[in-house]
Amino acid sequence: MVEIKTDGELDAMREAGRVVARALAATRKAAEVGVRLRELDEVARGVLDEAGATSPFLGYRPSFAPSPFPGVICASVNDAVVHGIPGDYRLRDGDLVSVDCGARLDGWTGDAAISFIVGTPRPADVALVDATRRALDAGIAAARAGHRMGDVSHAIGSVAAAARCGMPADFGGHGIGRTMHEDPHVPNRGRPGRGFPLRHGLVLAIEPMLMAGGSDDYRTDADGWTLRTADGSRAAHIEHTVAVTEDGPRILTLP
Repeated sequence: MVEIKTDGELDAMREAGRVVARALAATRKAAEVGVRLRELDEVARGVLDEAGATSPFLGYRPSFAPSPFPGVICASVNDAVVHGIPGDYRLRDGDLVSVDCGARLDGWTGDAAISFIVGTPRPADVALVDATRRALDAGIAAARAGHRMGDVSHAIGSVAAAARCGMPADFGGHGIGRTMHEDPHVPNRGRPGRGFPLRHGLVLAIEPMLMAGGSDDYRTDADGWTLRTADGSRAAHIEHTVAVTEDGPRILTLP
């Protein structure tokens, strides 16, 4: 069931989104060569605690997962696309890192992700992150009242195709509100003019995941969570929580 939010509820979700933005900014600042992924998780936990927010990630266990998720962030490095567990891995010079974070505040949820390079960037990684950001921007621009979900999906997929990047077909964005994952599903590929109609008050987590090798194939680690490119190529993931309004898309997870 799709839940349409009131303007007051959108404002409440914006406050949760601010917490997410602060957590991601703090995590990015702390991400230096030699830092363990679990230390980044501790930084994000501190931001959530200070804001009086809780994590929708911590303890989350969907049907596919063998165990509850152990962190407040997903930290995915290099060929990891999404859902990386923030463990003891130490960041290295040139690592491409994607950090996904959520916050629940006063009963409402925000969800966003960033991708960045630690230390010395490789040109191919810079191009991949740029393409992922452009795909997200295109999807957000299409999230307008009167459009359909296929318009958002097509916008994302067109940028990915032009960049010759793959995307895991089974994964995409989602509705969001009182819980992290709500209807409707937001595919990262689609046909314009088709699919669920977008209207004022619909809130979507829009999240392109681009894989540099061009293949859509992926594999899952033995941990049951971490999704990796099948060909070992690098991946990037960038996300915002976005409200559809009569005045255009409203990004709720900006700083």
